[in-house]
Amino acid sequence: MDGVETQERPLDENPLLMSETGWNTGKGREKLIEIAMENWGSPAFWLARSGVLSAFSAGKASALVIDVGAASTSITPVHDGLMLKKGTLRCPLAGNYISDQLRLIFSTAQPSVPLTPHYLINSKTPVDAGAPAQASYRTFPIGTEPNPSFRALQEERILTEFKESVVAVWSPGRLGGHNQHGGTNLDSARTQNARPFEMPDGYNQFFGVERYRATESLFDVKMALSDASHHAPTPNQTLPQMIAQSLSQIDVDIRPHLLSNVVVVGGSSLIYGFNERLKQELEAMYPGPRVRIFSPGSVVERKFSSWIGGSILASLGTFHQMWISKKEYDEHGPGIVEKRCK
Repeated sequence: MDGVETQERPLDENPLLMSETGWNTGKGREKLIEIAMENWGSPAFWLARSGVLSAFSAGKASALVIDVGAASTSITPVHDGLMLKKGTLRCPLAGNYISDQLRLIFSTAQPSVPLTPHYLINSKTPVDAGAPAQASYRTFPIGTEPNPSFRALQEERILTEFKESVVAVWSPGRLGGHNQHGGTNLDSARTQNARPFEMPDGYNQFFGVERYRATESLFDVKMALSDASHHAPTPNQTLPQMIAQSLSQIDVDIRPHLLSNVVVVGGSSLIYGFNERLKQELEAMYPGPRVRIFSPGSVVERKFSSWIGGSILASLGTFHQMWISKKEYDEHGPGIVEKRCK
């Protein structure tokens, strides 16, 4: 069987198109084509930037692609189907960062909000909002406890459900600012209808201003929560500042065109009110050009936009001329990917 596995070539009859981040290194790109050609036996290969593919999925050849995922947020300017590398930026303020903000909100609340995964609950009794949980908890014999990473995964699933059903982005204005009536937006947020959420152990509560506080530091660093293990972000890592930095690196003549074709993708961009707040911030920074945001309504299209763009690209009638063939790879080596896949 060892011999069979070493000889197996799963893509022997299938060309392969792969997506990559805008900050992938040259060595990383060469390694990708090397694995595809030599290990998998692919007859043809192409490597495309995920930001460009996301623009294609929205039907745009030129766009400012904002991808808010789990581990990072990236800004990718695309012009005529090519990524403008100087303007490509990324930062860690994304879905995992919002989860960390929620953990801090839960732990500093009075009383603190328990975050107990489902697998630790044997049974529970319904309680009133804000009352302590009444549940019996599961115990494990010494040496059979689940790995801490498993608990972290289960806690993240609770936080994901919380983000999908409760968390929202505040607008208009900034949460730490003042409204047109002279009061603070924080006071206005406290008057908004709170949303209920029940934890796996039965603890439930109505969350008001907390649902806005978790996401506000994506736009305003002054509202970030921090402790010894979670450091506050820098002002340059906020979304408005990243967009400003990205646009400052590209030709001034194409900035209005990109601002009128802003494509927002990524699972964390599905948070309620995200696009409205983003448009408000962009219009405040760039009052001259018309700002238009394009964002798929479907959850699947928002999460997997680069793959959808890749399928669109590969289905074009002229795309077969772009493939890097096995013969070309054998002739020029892995370095050909840097010359062909711009």
